[in-house]
Parts: sequence; C-alpha cells; structure tokens
Amino acid sequence: MQTQPAINERTTRFDYAQVGKVRLHYAQCGRDNDQLVILLHGFPEFWYSWRHQLPVLGERYHVVAPDMRGYNLSDKPPRVADYEIEFLVGDILGLIKHFGKDKAAIVAHDWGAGVAWAVAQRHPEAVAKLAALQVPPPAAWRANLTLRQFFTSWYMFFFQLPGVPERWASANDFARLDRMYRETSARRGAFSDADIGAYKEALRQPRALTSAINYYRANVFRSLLRGGAETPDDGDGRVRVPTLFIYGEHDMAVLPSTVRDLGRFVDAPYREVRIPDSGHWVQNEAIEEVNTALLEFLSE
Repeated sequence: MQTQPAINERTTRFDYAQVGKVRLHYAQCGRDNDQLVILLHGFPEFWYSWRHQLPVLGERYHVVAPDMRGYNLSDKPPRVADYEIEFLVGDILGLIKHFGKDKAAIVAHDWGAGVAWAVAQRHPEAVAKLAALQVPPPAAWRANLTLRQFFTSWYMFFFQLPGVPERWASANDFARLDRMYRETSARRGAFSDADIGAYKEALRQPRALTSAINYYRANVFRSLLRGGAETPDDGDGRVRVPTLFIYGEHDMAVLPSTVRDLGRFVDAPYREVRIPDSGHWVQNEAIEEVNTALLEFLSE
C-alpha cells in the first residue's frame, strides 16, 4: 500500500469521489459549506503539487485537489481514448456535483490548466473563476506558436510512441524525473528529496506512467496543432469567466512568446501575474507570490 507524503492531517483530509465510471482520489482542506475551489495538477504530478496551497486556501474555502484520472490513487482507464479532453472535462464537472455544488473556482497548472481552459470554454456556467498557471488556452497556443516553441515541445511528439517513453522516463529509478525537477526550477531548493520521492512513488502505481503519457497521446494533435479540432462545443475558443493567468517567466517548456496577449482570448475580467525569477513549477517555486495572487483573485 502506498504511503502518502507527510502533510498536516489536522487540516488535510483524503477521500474518494465516484465520478461517472472513474473513482478519483482527492485531498481537501476547509469546510464543506464554503465556496468550492478545485486545484488541478499537471504532468507528471498528483495532488501533492498543491501542498503549499491547500492549507492556505483552505482557511477561507473548501479546497479540493484531486489526483486526476490516471494518476496516483485515482482510477486508470486502459485506453488512450479514455484520456481525451471531453472525458477530462467530464471528470471536473462530476467532481463539482459530487460536492453538491453547481459551480466552482478552478485553479490549475500545466495539463490541469489545459483541462480547466476547456471546462471554462465549454461550461462557463460551472466555473465561478479560473486561475491558470503557465499554460495558455489552445487557441492562444496555436496563434502564438513559433518554430522555437515547436522544437521546445519535442517531448509531446516523442510521447506519441508506444512504450518507448515509459521506458525512457522510468529508467534508473526515474533519474530523468529527478533531474527535471531540479534543473528546470529557477529557484533552487524548490523540491526536496522527499518531494521528488513522493512524485516517483505516485508514478510507480500500476499503469500510472502510461496513463499520464496518454494525456499527450490522446490530445496533442487534436487540440494544440489542429485548429478547432477539440469538439464543436468549443465554439470560438474564447473564455467568458473571470480569469487570472500566473506565469513564471523562466519556463523551459512554455516559452514567454507562447503566452503573449492572452487577454484577447478572454471576454471577461482578466489579469496576469508575471514572476520573473520562477520557472515552470511556479506554485512550488514562488509559493508566497502564487498564494497571495490566488487569495486576492478569489476574494475579489
């Protein structure tokens, strides 16, 4: 049985939600009757990505950080098609209903942000506010795509191969994962040995690594590279909910040019917080700045 990473059990509780055909594991803080805030992690993480935000936001809100489908202790459907964006969107809508709410504020990073943008575009009635970290909406990605970003995103194409990415990523006890967190963090010491050990343990869960990579296999060509190919429900790809975009400007995966002029894709109050000395893992590197920005945004 997996041992959960150290966390303040006085404020953080763990449980499962049956959402359609999948059971999602989640961490939560705060009181059930408070405003619902859902935190969505990215690749290759799990709920633990939000360990610095859960207790802080939980002082004012009911904050829920799920292991998204395929990750850690959540169910891991076997097919690549099970990770297409419409199913990921459905998981979030189902999670909101599981907690007896009609809508939630969504805070999301990396792949979680990709899913959150889609939820806001397709179901604005279910999103009170959206805070996206590091990753722009697909329409902005396509509009701002440069040759440099294309080559920087080489791993997205490598991940299309069957089996090879799993062997590459897990070799030598996930040594590349260890280097990735340490070498792509602009602020040194953002991840401890215990933190990286927790991420490795989550990826060792049966089928977890393949499921995580299936997000790329199921969606990259449909969403990022083929304009309007997501579903007809996306309409013009614009966002019509209050939106905050947080960006660490030393991101080695999503270049600054790729997040240029995002406000033109949002037909609602929009603001940005740029953090010059943070990298991709912004909520772990720039903890105070991110927490302050989120609290201000959610309370407005």
